[in-house]
Amino acid sequence: MAKIAFLGLGVMGYPMAGHLQKAGHQVTVYNRTTAKAEAWSEQYGGGWAVTPREAVQGADFVMSCVGNDDDLRAVCQGNDGAFVGMQKGSVFVDHTTVSAKVTRELYAAAEGLGISFVDAPISGGQAGAENAVLSVMCGGNEDAFERAAPVIDAYSRICRRIGSSGAGQMTKMCNQIAIAGLVQGLSEALHFAEKAELDGRAVVEVISQGAAGSWQMANRFETMIDDNFDHGFAVDWMRKDLGICLDAADETGASLPVTAIVDQFYKDVQNKGGGRWDTSSLLKRLRMLS
Repeated sequence: MAKIAFLGLGVMGYPMAGHLQKAGHQVTVYNRTTAKAEAWSEQYGGGWAVTPREAVQGADFVMSCVGNDDDLRAVCQGNDGAFVGMQKGSVFVDHTTVSAKVTRELYAAAEGLGISFVDAPISGGQAGAENAVLSVMCGGNEDAFERAAPVIDAYSRICRRIGSSGAGQMTKMCNQIAIAGLVQGLSEALHFAEKAELDGRAVVEVISQGAAGSWQMANRFETMIDDNFDHGFAVDWMRKDLGICLDAADETGASLPVTAIVDQFYKDVQNKGGGRWDTSSLLKRLRMLS
């Protein structure tokens, strides 16, 4: 069993850190809101610290799951950051969805300190984190990945190294690009069914068994039909992710016309006060337009 620090106790990080503690690892957590770290410690029995630097003392592995590029830099660098407190030979595993640019920047900084850095963004949502069935896509040195994979196994269903530093983040971009198109397509299908006065549940029961079936359809159609969007992955976070995708597309020369359009549809949802709604709220946008 390993000594682990976990930085960031949001809807994903909180249960992920819990799975590590339940697996028998010695876990110390850090969160900007100290009360949440204290609550986690009381629930799971692990320790907590007031700074990332304090949390990582003596850790074999440091896991992070924070908000964005700036948040990640803040927990890694500076006088109270994780990097200055980590021991040589330890591994930093970042589960945040961030740009490949900041990933490679921090990979280089860590390497200079004798630390390994693995970018390991996740997919599966809050339910995936709570049920320990996340998909984890990784980039970084193969040796560091091989060391971290058995630890990541505590909360994952699949964990794969895709390539060198940044490859995990680029793969997560592929994931979000695919989801954006799927959710819009599902929203249009359900909207069309409503306008055609069809039973949406009956429609999904049939088409979900054929080529139209998807995770989004299986897990979101009921709440979409019921106009319930107060759950799941928030539109604000999806727009952050799609912005990363579109910036990377400009850098790589990729063409993402559908992604760009859906990003603007999510902007419409934000403008209607739905920034914290689930990403399936694209259907609500269509209902508001009709």
